[in-house]
Amino acid sequence: MSALSDEQQTIVDAPLEPMSVIACAGSGKTRTAVYRVIEMRRKLGEHRGRVALLSFSNVAVDTFRADFRALTDGLHDIRHGRVEIDTMDGFITTSILRAHAYRTMGCDRTPFLVAGTEPFLQNKDFKFWVQPASGKAFPVQPNDLHKVVVNLQAGRPTFQFRQHGALLPINNGPVATARLGAVGAYTHDLGRYWCHRVLTEQPRLLQALARRYSHILIDESQDIGTLHQAILTLLASAGSQVSLIGDPHQGIYGFAGADGKFLTSYGLTQGVSSYGLTRNYRSVPAILTIANGLSSRTDMANRPTPEAQHGAFFIGYKAAEQEQLVSAFRAATTAAGLRLEHSAVICRGREQVNKLAGSGTVIGQGTVKGFASAAIHRDKRQDYLSAFKAVAGCIVSLLVDPPPRLVEMITQPARYPEVRLLRREIWSFTRNPDAGLPAATLQADAQWHQLLCERVKALLQRLRDGHGLTPTTTLGNKLAKKNLPSTPLVPAADLVETQDLPVRIDTVHQVKGESLDAVLYLAAKDHVEALLAGVDTEVGRIGYVAVTRARDLFWLGVPHNALQTLRPILLSRGFQEVGTV
Repeated sequence: MSALSDEQQTIVDAPLEPMSVIACAGSGKTRTAVYRVIEMRRKLGEHRGRVALLSFSNVAVDTFRADFRALTDGLHDIRHGRVEIDTMDGFITTSILRAHAYRTMGCDRTPFLVAGTEPFLQNKDFKFWVQPASGKAFPVQPNDLHKVVVNLQAGRPTFQFRQHGALLPINNGPVATARLGAVGAYTHDLGRYWCHRVLTEQPRLLQALARRYSHILIDESQDIGTLHQAILTLLASAGSQVSLIGDPHQGIYGFAGADGKFLTSYGLTQGVSSYGLTRNYRSVPAILTIANGLSSRTDMANRPTPEAQHGAFFIGYKAAEQEQLVSAFRAATTAAGLRLEHSAVICRGREQVNKLAGSGTVIGQGTVKGFASAAIHRDKRQDYLSAFKAVAGCIVSLLVDPPPRLVEMITQPARYPEVRLLRREIWSFTRNPDAGLPAATLQADAQWHQLLCERVKALLQRLRDGHGLTPTTTLGNKLAKKNLPSTPLVPAADLVETQDLPVRIDTVHQVKGESLDAVLYLAAKDHVEALLAGVDTEVGRIGYVAVTRARDLFWLGVPHNALQTLRPILLSRGFQEVGTV
């Protein structure tokens, strides 16, 4: 796709006014949004107002920034300093939370994001208490703080805890949030809560922000939750022109109120113009036909039908044979001439992903568990970034009174260049199995644990000498080897298989927004039934997202004991059965 389509060009050239764009999957939303922002900035001329282009993932933002630089290189009529590209949370954190929230939070420092590993979070005053419908209340552990969800219902905040797909009420949400706020601490959800309060309680700031950001364009707008919605509504009421682009059928964050309904209703708001993108540039016609049937849309395929094997298939599997199914998918992907490194096996939940990836068993406890997880990420999955983040959290948990946002500082190099040397120490330890984090192929409770203790102790001494950070005096207790097996964390044979036939294993939520050559969606019976029922439920929309990630090949894994019932329905919807064509 080189030139813009007529639909895309119409959106790019539209007047400077709020708009709602309902776009199908694979329709070039990112490209259209970047061109639209460039044209908006050009039309604004010498106007000092800024244009903000926002999305919900760092991957999307990196793509936006690269495309914007490439398209505006050498253009003198574009005010680069007056275009800001960021995630939605990054935007509100920089513009509102870190600069202004201390007054509303009642703290005497710049607010900081907590990772859950900070020692001060063990204090009982900072505990959220979950109150199930039956049984005793229980506290949220610090490493589960990210599961505390804040939503707005009828203008009032509700605090809940995500557990096994359910939301359980928290009985002290405002109190615990206020205590954390008093020391400047917040999670992503709590940060959104504080941002909304800041704009509500500091009206002069709201007016200033609306003048500064005269136009805000948000991609993937089906991901706008209740707090984001409230923040945007306040900015719009103060004068910002807000435009949304997205696909409501991909609204799969219902726990945050992000179900696509805000995007759908926004186009009906007075003063908002509605547009659409209906041509799919990603998927082959056979896959798009399935997607259209699921969503009741009539989008057009831009790609021709390829000669190589392609399309949407289903295959039965038994629970004990999931690894064989993954191997068959790898073989089919390779036989079709597709790239395994740009393909994925995706599941509904993290538990199944961990099981398939070989990390479903709890290994170690506390800090040692974190180090073990990092070794598995690095050695089995070649996921060095996740390993680095896990190691950073573990090391900070072994310090006495570390700086309050040290984990954030270590893991965000662009924002905190001042800790470059400390970051280099942690990164070197993470990536070097010979002198740093021991190899996952070593016997866990003997060789691996012994080396871990020795090397962590040496690293902490370097951090004391070179950076003035004080190690804990209870290192032995924190690095106990309880729950470590007398076998390797990862058998050497598993490493060989992963390196020879790399294929990503992840959740549907993690691949949303991506374009993949081949996809295997490993589903349970109710997941398949929800998929076939359409996009009226969140599980149905999750299935729709899974289908629409695939460019050339989509496999749906169906439990063997449900195959007889589901086979005729799948065939009637256009799926083919693996092995029958």
